[in-house]
Amino acid sequence: MNIQHIMVVIDPTSENEQPCMRRAEQLAGHYPHARFTLFVCDYIPELEGGLLFSNDLLAEARNKLLGHREEYLDRLAAPLRARGHIVNTTAVWGKRFERHILRAVHEQQPDAVLKTGQRHSLLKRLVLSNSDWFLIRYCPVPLWLVKQPDAPLQHICASVDPLHESDKPAALDHKILDTARKLAAEVAARLSAVHCYNPLPHTLAFDTGLVADYDGYAADVRRQHADAFSAFAAASALSEEQQHLLTGYPEQAIPQFAADKGVNLLVMGAISRSRIESALIGHTAERLLEDVPCDMLIIKPDGFEDPSRPA
Repeated sequence: MNIQHIMVVIDPTSENEQPCMRRAEQLAGHYPHARFTLFVCDYIPELEGGLLFSNDLLAEARNKLLGHREEYLDRLAAPLRARGHIVNTTAVWGKRFERHILRAVHEQQPDAVLKTGQRHSLLKRLVLSNSDWFLIRYCPVPLWLVKQPDAPLQHICASVDPLHESDKPAALDHKILDTARKLAAEVAARLSAVHCYNPLPHTLAFDTGLVADYDGYAADVRRQHADAFSAFAAASALSEEQQHLLTGYPEQAIPQFAADKGVNLLVMGAISRSRIESALIGHTAERLLEDVPCDMLIIKPDGFEDPSRPA
């Protein structure tokens, strides 16, 4: 992962706390030649239109608001500029926050996007109204969701799926691990890889009549996943100490593993599905987002094109 340009998405609702900026400043120490773009999108419905104010007054108010946002971005940029980094700032007006982020990504072509990861209600996730879910699906460049901005990057973990049960392209696992490995080398962090599998629940297997010998079935499932993971690890030059095979649902087992092993950054893949399927099923990355205690870096396969972008 060659980081030369980082876009940092600033939360317009907070004047004091910007965790993504603290992570950006840490990364600046490891990438001294990187440049940054600080981006903010703001929208206040009362300034969009109405009967009480003229359009000219509303336009002036919006311009003043964006001017204040630019001043705020300049204050945030000052520490990075003092260290010699080029920092550009962009403040835009619009009510589709995530759409404006994607437009800026397509225009500026950063190597990574940093955004503070937020906790969200299930309702917001189901109605697809949340910017994090949207960016996980559609952001074409690596998306870094910051959850522990002050934790140094000492342990980076790649989440892989060598059996491709989540319909990811085979090459994506190698891209995930390669990204994690390069980052770990750059920041002198420990590297590990995790694969999670889950056989059919004991009760379901018997009730449906699918399995007569559950212990034998569970052993076969584990062997299949262990063999695939070992083959992937051998091809990727991973040591035994770097390999972690977990049993259970990923959204439960991986957060627990990250907490127990002190993982600071979880690197994983995501591909886009249809809106309906995503609403009903969701991605593993989306389900993990709420419970993983560390930062997450979401990687798309090579050749990914944003399906939400107009042709």
